[in-house]
Order: sequence, then C-alpha cells, then structure tokens
Amino acid sequence: MALKLAARTEPRRPPAERLLAEIRARAAALGLVPPRVTEPRLPPEVGERLRALVAAGMHGEMDWLARDPEIRADPARLWPEARSALVTGISYAPERDPLPELGLRDRGYISVYARNRDYHDILKGRLKELAGLLAARTKAAVKVFVDTAPLMEKPLAQRAGLGWQGKHTNLVSRVHGSWLFLGAILTNAELPRDPPERDHCGSCRRCLEICPTRAFPAPYRLDPRRCISYLTIEHKGPIPRDLRPLLGNRVYGCDDCLAVCPWNKFARVAREAGLRARPELVAPPLAELARLDDAAFRKLFAGSPIKRIGRDRFLRNVTIAIGNSEKPELLPVVEERLRDASPLVRGAAVWALSRLAPPERVAAWRLRLEPFESSAEVRAEWAVVQRWSPSRSITNLPSSK
Repeated sequence: MALKLAARTEPRRPPAERLLAEIRARAAALGLVPPRVTEPRLPPEVGERLRALVAAGMHGEMDWLARDPEIRADPARLWPEARSALVTGISYAPERDPLPELGLRDRGYISVYARNRDYHDILKGRLKELAGLLAARTKAAVKVFVDTAPLMEKPLAQRAGLGWQGKHTNLVSRVHGSWLFLGAILTNAELPRDPPERDHCGSCRRCLEICPTRAFPAPYRLDPRRCISYLTIEHKGPIPRDLRPLLGNRVYGCDDCLAVCPWNKFARVAREAGLRARPELVAPPLAELARLDDAAFRKLFAGSPIKRIGRDRFLRNVTIAIGNSEKPELLPVVEERLRDASPLVRGAAVWALSRLAPPERVAAWRLRLEPFESSAEVRAEWAVVQRWSPSRSITNLPSSK
C-alpha cells in the first residue's frame, strides 16, 4: 500500500514582514537600496553634536542648520504621530575614479553628484511611489523626506542599519559604498525594526588625510567652513584667501573623501540615467565656463543642482580655479572678468590676475581699474595684490573702452 506524503509548505511570514518584502522588492525595481526600518528617534549625542557645532559657529552661512535644532535632533518632534521610519537611498557611483580629473589644470572639476539632474527630483519621485504602496497596503499615513525638512538622514540611516557615518561624516555601506543619496519615509504604521549598523572604518584614515583644506579637526568631525563643498556651494561671499590655492580646479563641490573610501569597491555604478554624468560636465574647459553669461549658465545647468548657486557664485569658483591653473594662456579670460558686472567675480579675477600675470601687468590693471571700483570688497582685493611701480610704459593691455 503506497503511503501518501504530505506536501511540504513554507511557514507563512507575518503580514508586516510580507509587506516589507513587497516594499523592498518594489524599491529594487525602482533602483533604490532596499529600505531599512527604525523608530523615528535619534541618540541624544546626535543633538548634542549639532548644538555644539552651531554654538561654535562652525555651520558658517548654513543658517538652516541653526533653525529648529530640537526638531532636527528628534524626528518624532517633526511628526509626533510617526511610529516608523523607512530609510533608503539611490546610488550615484561614477563609472570610474574621478580624482585624476583634478590634475587637468585647464579644466574644471564638478562634483560627481552634480553632473546631471538634481537628485532631489529623482529620489523624491521614487520615494512617493514606495510611500503610496505602503499607504495602500496599511491605510496608514505617510510622509516623504528628501532634504525637504529638518530631518537628519545620515544618523537615521545608521540607526536603521543602512550603513554607518564614517570618519568623513558621510554614510558608508558595506554593500553600496558611500556614493549614496538618502531619503526617508515616516509613517504612523508600526513596522518591524532592523538592527543598527556598527562602524567598520577601523584604522583607515584615507578620507581624513586626503582633504586638501584639512576640514576634519578629528575623525567623525567636520568643520564645514573649511570644506570645499561648503566653500564652493554654500558660501556666498569671497572665499578666504588662504583657502583659495587649496581649491585647485574644483568649481563645484569636492569628492576627495568619498572617492578614496575603500568600501566603494562594492559600489554599483548608477543605474538611473539622470544620475550618470553628462559628457559636457565632465572636466569642462575653464575658459568656456568663465565666459558664461546668465542665460548661458542657466541653459547649461538646467535641471542641475549647480543652477541653485547662480552664475556669479559659480564664476567666482571658476575664476579661482583659473588662478590655480598655472596656465598663463588663460590670462585673457581673467582680464575679461576684471570688468564683470558682479563684484564677487571681479574680486576673484583680481586674485587670479595676481597669480597668472607678471607684476607690471597687475600694476597696470590696478592703476586703470582700482580708482573707479565701487565695491569695497574688490578694492580690498586690489589692496593686497603685489604693488609694482613700472619704470617704463606698459603695452599690450586691452583698451579701456
């Protein structure tokens, strides 16, 4: 008599686990890192570090960091009904190491993240789709955050187990490296928590040692006022003179501390077409960038985060990069910018002129332009350039007309 064997069945997962599996599968299809879940809380030391940074004035011109510090340090205050936080991200890893571009002195270096579309638009759309799925399955309320509120995504991501904040203060993942844009979904649904990630930096100090401006006073601490990303993006006025030579050819942002992280060997190249570099934004010629008027600037950087800082701040950066180029053939471009409508650009051009031109040419330009300069900041730039009294007539200067 044949025995009838019972069919083996897999144990059914709890409804919440099945829901998370569905959400993670959908996230993968959208090109996102599988979301991890934590409670909408941060350890007390996160708020303490933020308050200490602001108290020391290290936030510089980033006034938004000083606003609502209690809310920023406690996501639950942002939305008291929230019970769970889902944290995810999207890779923007480049196809190749970008650091060799720093050696192209007549070319500008644009941070990898800014070489195409603004990631906020891309990531927010994907998060809304995930949040919609969560809301449809649970009937719970959801809110999506991509730099749209005082929410500290990096420590929240570490608490959720997505990665850890490395010695450079950016998030690092053993699976995805450090080329990650982060976003979060808060919900009033109760979801199972994931364990936090521990630190895996070990004794490595590559990110600290490569920083050109020594912006890390200690591991896990950043002084934004010395960070090239801050200086070229957030800082609105003239860049401090002692830091200008250290910017090299970086005209928007800096990737040094990210690019040298050994965990990036696991990073997957960006799948999203909008996050892959546009060819014209990879090492663009400085001379071409320096000649952008406002309309051309807006056209070139349409849809890019670079557009946010405006033409004048960007050309300040470009002109400083030209001053660092050691390329005298770029001197005519600098001389054009000496008469720029923006005092911010004119001041940078004075500095660049002093780096590229012989002393007698600097002196001739100073005698021609300084008496008619209306900006105190630009006059201050002229005041500190090398003063030289020519003993012969100066020739080969452009017409003053």
